[in-house]
Amino acid sequence: MAAAKNGQGMLYVTMQPQEGLSLDQFHEWYNNEHGPTRLRLPQIFSNGLRYQATDGQQPHFLAAYDVTDMAHLLTPTYLDLRANRSPREAETIGQVKVDRFFFDLVWTQEAPSFKPAEQCTDAEAEGRVLVAVDVSLNLTQEPDAAEKVIQWYEEEHIPMLSKIPGWLRSRVLRTPSSIEGSNAAGETKIITLHEYAPQNGLGGPEHKASMDTPWRTEVFNKYITAKGRRTYSLFYVFGPAPRDLKHLAALPASAAFSAVSPRLTTTPGTSPDGPIISSYITTPHDGLTIPYQLEGNPSPSAPVIAFSNSLLTSLHMWDPLIKILKTARPDLRILRYDTRGRHSVPSPPQPATLDLLADDLASLLDALRIDRLQTLVGVSMGGATTLNFAIRYPSRLQKFVACDFNASSSEANTQAWKERIAVAEADQGRGLKEQLAGVTVERWFHPNTMETKKEVVEWMTEMVGGNSVDGFRWSCQALWGYDLRERMRDVKGVEGLFVVGEGDGKGALVKAMEGFRGGLGEKGGELRVVKEAGHLPMCECPEGFWEVVRDFI
Repeated sequence: MAAAKNGQGMLYVTMQPQEGLSLDQFHEWYNNEHGPTRLRLPQIFSNGLRYQATDGQQPHFLAAYDVTDMAHLLTPTYLDLRANRSPREAETIGQVKVDRFFFDLVWTQEAPSFKPAEQCTDAEAEGRVLVAVDVSLNLTQEPDAAEKVIQWYEEEHIPMLSKIPGWLRSRVLRTPSSIEGSNAAGETKIITLHEYAPQNGLGGPEHKASMDTPWRTEVFNKYITAKGRRTYSLFYVFGPAPRDLKHLAALPASAAFSAVSPRLTTTPGTSPDGPIISSYITTPHDGLTIPYQLEGNPSPSAPVIAFSNSLLTSLHMWDPLIKILKTARPDLRILRYDTRGRHSVPSPPQPATLDLLADDLASLLDALRIDRLQTLVGVSMGGATTLNFAIRYPSRLQKFVACDFNASSSEANTQAWKERIAVAEADQGRGLKEQLAGVTVERWFHPNTMETKKEVVEWMTEMVGGNSVDGFRWSCQALWGYDLRERMRDVKGVEGLFVVGEGDGKGALVKAMEGFRGGLGEKGGELRVVKEAGHLPMCECPEGFWEVVRDFI
């Protein structure tokens, strides 16, 4: 049992879409634009949950946001969200009957095993039952009615409800909120929210006993003038990253959306390459913005394959392989992201490490509410990140493919990166595009690629040249002075495959990877070689790379 901390409360929003508004459009907008925008303000909102009515009454939908301090809802940080709606949001919300309520949290009681929905997987959270009860108070004749009702809830009613099988939590709240002032419109009400597991004892003997006591009879006869009751089922838990491919897949191509604020682009499933969500997260450990793209199978339960790119490249380095993958493996959701260092750096800047890169990926998965990856594929710095992710987060992936990297660095390699930084920063930063990009691609690619695939060379040279100079300077330091060889022996329960282009380092990397592959876990990992490819075989020879990994993935 716990009394609320000062200021805690809830934003409670009921919604009823009007006739003519597609439910797919309604849900896609709310799940991919509206909700995540609020969850990107963790100093205000600690969670966001969506419920659907199970009692046949309207409004059919409810969104509940726990608020850390209700005073935040009066600040420009929150108010500007409502004032600066996107045209799509303004159009959609104009077709929804919306009622917003501010509740102050008074008191909470939880089951010992209770875990908030936002800390559960979707499979664990979805289907939870919410019973919402509001009572109006007889304040004219009983000025202390609120205190008397709250006392009954705390001392008798909720302790009795806690004996119902499947009970998880009950909360007592009050409206109008203190932030609405003494002249707030609407009568004073006490709201109680009771949460249960999907399988529960509502309607059973324990529940009936809680509804039939002398104290309850006295409270309702003396202090309460009216009672309302609604029942709901939890069907969606927000994260700060848009992820709803399911409803996006059902929309027509004309419903494509793109906005700078919030930074979000969606391509519906009826488009040739859809559904696709392009957005971003902000890392909780240092506030770095990381763009990502989610696409493929629209089912929320579809297995996820993720890709971690090389230094100096973007998530688009995977484009040729993703095209193959979407046809060959339509069962997969596909996630890729721009590695730390592609764009701006945090303030103050800090050198990247392989641990920090692994934590970046974990933060992305958390924001997307992806509990576990089916496969993680990484190349070069992304290959080292992939192996390190398996070391640091073995419970979060089933298997990995780590390509064209070394399990440890050398002094000579560190010195080479320092020299490349000097080239990139030369001529007021123009050195990266005008000098480093060309020599880097030539060093990476197989001679056959350089001679016969000019369009691939030009594509990659342009991609490398578009990297942030500061981002390169700070991120390449992840490849200085690292050694994963001892730690990789401790990897358990994760399958690993190592892949390398036959011409990477003129063949030297093939030998290096052969040397450390046996150190993975108890049995080691297999090494496979892609013919006529260098440092980025999935870019140089995507079909050949796919043939090498397809049976493993």
